[in-house]
Amino acid sequence: MDQRTLGPLGVPEMGLGCMGMSAFYGTTDEGEAIATIHRALELGCNFLDTAEMYGPYENEKLLGKALDGRRDEVVLATKFGIVADPDDPKTRALDGSPENVRRSIEGSLERLGTDYVDLYYLHRVDPGTPIEDTVGAMAELVEEGKVRNLGLSEASADTLRRAAEVHPIAALQTEYSLWSRDVEQDILPACRELGVGFVAYSPLGRGFLSGRFKSPEELDADDFRRDGPRFTGQALEQNQRLVAKIEELAGEKDCAPGQLALAWVLAQGHDVVPIPGTKRRRYLEENVAAADVELTKEDLVRIESELPAVAGDRYDEAGMASVQS
Repeated sequence: MDQRTLGPLGVPEMGLGCMGMSAFYGTTDEGEAIATIHRALELGCNFLDTAEMYGPYENEKLLGKALDGRRDEVVLATKFGIVADPDDPKTRALDGSPENVRRSIEGSLERLGTDYVDLYYLHRVDPGTPIEDTVGAMAELVEEGKVRNLGLSEASADTLRRAAEVHPIAALQTEYSLWSRDVEQDILPACRELGVGFVAYSPLGRGFLSGRFKSPEELDADDFRRDGPRFTGQALEQNQRLVAKIEELAGEKDCAPGQLALAWVLAQGHDVVPIPGTKRRRYLEENVAAADVELTKEDLVRIESELPAVAGDRYDEAGMASVQS
């Protein structure tokens, strides 16, 4: 697999989002999840993304188990800053305080079974803590060797600039796909101005752009997408038309719809690295093969002109309140 860079950090052109192996996307299967991680390493897709709140904590434990004896084979990223109520994981708070920076990294290192992470993100910006204080504490972890590079997730261009004045930021992670393109206005230009790499999560529109499901009724009862604004009501009808167009274009390119969607993200620049999530080997292999799909300038222009607009917000009201734009 070809390589790209996130600031000074070298990574494969496509990573693996591990969240769904442990949380939010219905039933889980630890054996298949570990097999999927191992297959990713075989395919050169060794940029793995997790977070302490996935589970919470369970996803980091899963990676620790999967990577036992193989730590040197991976570029490992995790995130902190969203604190779940242990009695009600759906109840969350944001905590970017220096105290939580220190507390969180120690927990993550223990669960992951390592003494350092390659990329450490602030998962969501805490409005109650100046970003300078959060990043200053994260920078101390770099000095101590517990973290190699720093990142932010769902941060605005202004927040990114302020953070970069405290310590170099290797990557900014935000949702980016054929139906989530808000970052193109301010955030991507700021990343390029500052030499910050961009990590695109949910590049398959939480699986919808792959055509693997057409309505929320096809999902497990505990899958959080069942209530997502883009998967219900009139928004669902509009977005089904968007996916139908992706399927049409993919058919002409002789590839799967999800592969067309991933190829589009890959074509947005060598500083953009998508991290599609999956919990099954067969979907991992399909996703990785998207790197071989070539989109011409004419293809990109056509996608731009023919794709219907997305309907609905990315998250519900509470979720949208936690992201910056």
